[in-house]
Amino acid sequence: MLLHYDISDVAPYINWVYFYFAWQLKNQAEQQRMRHEAEQLLASFQGKYRSHAVFTIFDAYSEGDDIVLSGGARIPLLRQQQAGSEYLCLSDFIAPRSAENQSFGYESQIGIFATTVDSGLESDFDADPYAKMMSQLLADRLAEATAERMHEEVRKRYWGYARSEQLSMNELHQEHFQGIRPAVGYPSLPDTSLNFVIDQVIDMKQIGIRLTENGAMRPHASVSGLMLSHPKARYFSVGKIGADQLRDYARRRSVPLEMVRKFLAANL
Repeated sequence: MLLHYDISDVAPYINWVYFYFAWQLKNQAEQQRMRHEAEQLLASFQGKYRSHAVFTIFDAYSEGDDIVLSGGARIPLLRQQQAGSEYLCLSDFIAPRSAENQSFGYESQIGIFATTVDSGLESDFDADPYAKMMSQLLADRLAEATAERMHEEVRKRYWGYARSEQLSMNELHQEHFQGIRPAVGYPSLPDTSLNFVIDQVIDMKQIGIRLTENGAMRPHASVSGLMLSHPKARYFSVGKIGADQLRDYARRRSVPLEMVRKFLAANL
């Protein structure tokens, strides 16, 4: 499914807390001043730029630390391994395949998504360093806001497991909705090269995203990840992993061990 949004469609979903953090603004008056300036710039973007989303909802089942999609594609994942952790893996929130589970319910499906903005938001302001910084920060916020807007529509309409959901914007930002939306590169999904797997199943080029040799997305203002519906699904940090899991993950990814070691350097 492809979705395209005007700036005015997604601007209300911006979480300004992260915008203030990027500018290191702690004074409320400064925050209000910068937000006013940012909103004026957003208004000037209207009609010139758009944001975009692509997602697919797959029937799926868990098999160990993998999630297997209908059609056979696998998403290898990492499990918490440190003493004192709960030893969680995102595959725990997808139902395993069994003789008793022949029909697909919400918890045996998974959403896979990517969102981005028009590349001009990152290249059209090169002549003015301040405008370039401001537009880049807003582009980042718009990509995240697009993911928020898309996820809401998925829950209430396209997947439809939360059709009666009625949440305020503050409640959305505090993630009071059912399920989670873990993004690639974040603590639950630390391996950015997983973008290659995601690209294979949803074709991120449809919305203009290209991948570098390390799996980073271009435009930089892009988000990719998973959507899980399990009522008890929650975020966690994989943290440090041992050599045993590194080897197993490389095997499941069908990627050379040294390459995976590079991708997961921060977790070793």
